[in-house]
Amino acid sequence: MIYTCYEMIRDCRADKVEGWSYFVANYTPVIAKLVAHYGGDVESTLIALRQPGSGPFQSMEPSPERWFVGEVRQRIVAAAPAPKVEMPLDLETVAAALEPLTTTEKQVAWFESMRFSPPQTAEALRMAPATVEKIRQRAGEMIRAKVDSWRRDMLAENGRSLGREAAQAETKDCLPSKTFLDILDGRSTWRGREETESHAGKCWHCIDHFCRMAEVIEVLRGVKPLSESDAAPWKKKLGIETAKKAFWRR
Repeated sequence: MIYTCYEMIRDCRADKVEGWSYFVANYTPVIAKLVAHYGGDVESTLIALRQPGSGPFQSMEPSPERWFVGEVRQRIVAAAPAPKVEMPLDLETVAAALEPLTTTEKQVAWFESMRFSPPQTAEALRMAPATVEKIRQRAGEMIRAKVDSWRRDMLAENGRSLGREAAQAETKDCLPSKTFLDILDGRSTWRGREETESHAGKCWHCIDHFCRMAEVIEVLRGVKPLSESDAAPWKKKLGIETAKKAFWRR
């Protein structure tokens, strides 16, 4: 029998050892990758997620694992120390500057705000790095025309605050994770993709959401679970180990 993320979320809600053991073994490496990119530390993230009522364990979408990792990612970004910003840039200015771009071009620009390199962005969005570079240069010049002071890394420098603004800009028309994952997985129809882009092209919440889902796919790629010996110290820190094992032996 295959134990899935769905069962893990269910069992963690019920505070079962099986769920938390699976979580530590399978998602500590994922958390380590996210923390390495955004800041923070693995231990405090695990402790926060272990608390009753933790957000990532409170809902369920049709793609539970990738939705779950996306929620963990949001928790890490929110908790990570904010970098110093010398030239503030708000979402309204970015939206006005980049309004002429296509939906895909906006996604490329947004990946820069998430501090991903052109090759990393190209991998996530399945395009050539040279194309990413060209779009980034154009987007940079468009932002430059809208602000009083500018430098090349301005979008990346303001990425944390821009991401928070976009995450809070959700409307009743915004799309669920599954819609974006269907596009990324090649399951969406042409008409469905057109309808999605019609909304997302004008909605920076959905641009951000799409990019987060594309990032999650890359984060999960090639991640291997911890061995039992490597997972044991983390389980001990979280208080989820061994008492029940002794009972089973009896």
